[in-house]
Amino acid sequence: MLIAHVHTVQPAVTTGTVVTIETDISRGLHSFSLVGLAGKAVDEAKDRVCSAIKHTGFSSPKSKNQKVVVSLAPADLKKDGPLFDLPIALSYLIAAEEIKPDKIKRAYVGELSLDGTLKPVKGVLNCTRTAAEAGFEEIIVPKENAMEAALIDDIIVRPARTLREVIDHINTADKEEVSQTTDESDGAEKTFSLPVQPITSIDETWHESDTKLEDIKGQESAKRGLIIAAAGRHNVILVGPPGTGKTMLARALRTLLPPLSREEALEVTAIHSLTSSKFSINAKPPFRAPHHTASHTSLVGGGANPKPGEVTLSHNGVLFMDEFPEFERRSIDALRQPLEDKVVTISRVQNSAEFPADFVLVAALNPYRGTEDGTKDLARAMQDTYKNKVSGPILDRIDLWLEVPHIDYETLTKLNKSVGETESARAQIMDARSRQKTRLTETKTNTNAGMSARDIEALIPLGDEVKDLLKKSSQKLNLSPRGYHRLLKVSRTIADLDGAEEIAVSHVLEALQYRVSL
Repeated sequence: MLIAHVHTVQPAVTTGTVVTIETDISRGLHSFSLVGLAGKAVDEAKDRVCSAIKHTGFSSPKSKNQKVVVSLAPADLKKDGPLFDLPIALSYLIAAEEIKPDKIKRAYVGELSLDGTLKPVKGVLNCTRTAAEAGFEEIIVPKENAMEAALIDDIIVRPARTLREVIDHINTADKEEVSQTTDESDGAEKTFSLPVQPITSIDETWHESDTKLEDIKGQESAKRGLIIAAAGRHNVILVGPPGTGKTMLARALRTLLPPLSREEALEVTAIHSLTSSKFSINAKPPFRAPHHTASHTSLVGGGANPKPGEVTLSHNGVLFMDEFPEFERRSIDALRQPLEDKVVTISRVQNSAEFPADFVLVAALNPYRGTEDGTKDLARAMQDTYKNKVSGPILDRIDLWLEVPHIDYETLTKLNKSVGETESARAQIMDARSRQKTRLTETKTNTNAGMSARDIEALIPLGDEVKDLLKKSSQKLNLSPRGYHRLLKVSRTIADLDGAEEIAVSHVLEALQYRVSL
C-alpha cells in the first residue's frame, strides 16, 4: 500500500486555500477516519464515498478489514462543504492501488451521490481561481459547475458527470473499461478523456427593471439625483412621506447602473457562488434590499466562522435599505467602516475575516412616524422624529440628500411623454464614466466616489470663484473635511455629466442642493 496525495481547494469569499488529501491504508480491524478539522458535511463524506466507490465497480472500503486514515492538510484550516467527496474517493482508490493516476498536476472538486454521480457544489469559481494561481494545469468539476469554473482562463476546466468518468480520465492502468476504440478501420485504441470546457463569456447587457425613470411622474429633482449617483457611484438618501415614490426611484436606479467590467463581475460571481445556490453569470450590478427586521449578523456578516452579510452580497452594486431608521441602531452604525473603507471586518475569538463591501448605499425613510404636520423641512422633521438614531457620522457619509415630496393631482394624471428618458440617462452616465476612467487611470478607483483626498488634490483643479464659493459653503453648512471632499466629488460628477473639463460654480451650486445641515 502507498500514501496517496490528491488536491482540492477550500473556497473562501475572496480567495481559497489548496488542500492536500492524503490517504493511508494499513492492515487491521476496519476503520475509516478523517482528520484535519473536518466539518460535519466533510465527516459525513465517508458514507457517500464508500457507496459511490461500490456502485462504480470497485470494492467498498467498508467491505475490507483495513484501517483507512484520510488526512486533510493544512490541519488547522476548517474544512467545510461536500466538495471534498470526489478527491477523497480518488485518494482512497489510489492508495488501495485500484487505479494509477497520470502525472498531470490536477485539482478535483465535487460532491458524490450514492451511485457515483457528481453533484454541483458552491464556490467553484474561487476554487478554480485558487487552483490556477497555485499552478495546477487542470481542474475537474461537476458538469453543472463547468460554465462557472470556465470563467477563469488560466487553467483547463474539465466537466464530469460521474466518478467513473473521472477515473477513466486519470487512470493509466491497463484496464479494458478505460479504453475505447475510436477508429474501427485500424483498431487503434484511445484512452478516455473528459472534454475541455470552453471559456465562458459574460453577458454585458443592462439590467431591465420593471420600473424605469419614465414610469415615475414628477420628482424631477430626485431623478436627476439618481443619474448623478449612478454616474459617480455616490451614496443616496431618499426622504419623503409614504407613497411618494421612494421605492420606485430606488428600483429605477437599477436600470441606470452600467454593466460591470469582467473583473468586477468575477468578484461578484465569486461571492454569490459561495453564498447562494441560485445565481447567474452576468455583468449586472447586484441589488440587495434587506427588510428592516433583518438581524445585525445577516446585514453585516458574522458567525463563529465569519460569513458575509448583505453589505458584502451588494459588493459592486447597490444596498437598498428601505425604512432606514427602523433597522437596528448598531446595524446602521456598522455601515461606517464599509462606507468609508469599502471593506467590512468581522472579528471573533476563533477566527476573523475581512470581506469586500464596495457598494452604493440607497437609504429611504419617512420623516414622520405618525401623521404629517405639513412641514416642508423634511430634514428637520426626520431629526425630530428619529432623534439621533441615524447618527451624524452616517449622514456625513451620504453624498446626495434627495427629497421626495407629494406631487399634485395634475402631475399625477398627466399623460406620460418622457419616452426614452432611461436611454438618454444611460448615454449621459456612460459618457461620464468614460471621463472618470480616463482621469483616474493612475489611481485605485475608476469612479469619482472612490477618490481619496490625495486624488482630489491632484486631479481636481479649482478656479478662484469655485474656491470662494466652497469656502463660504463650508462655513455656512459647517462641513467636516469628509463632507467637503464629498461635495467636491459630487461637483466633479455633475461636471462630467455636463462634459466640462473643470468644475464650474454652477456645478458646485447644484451639488450644494443635495446636502443638508443637521
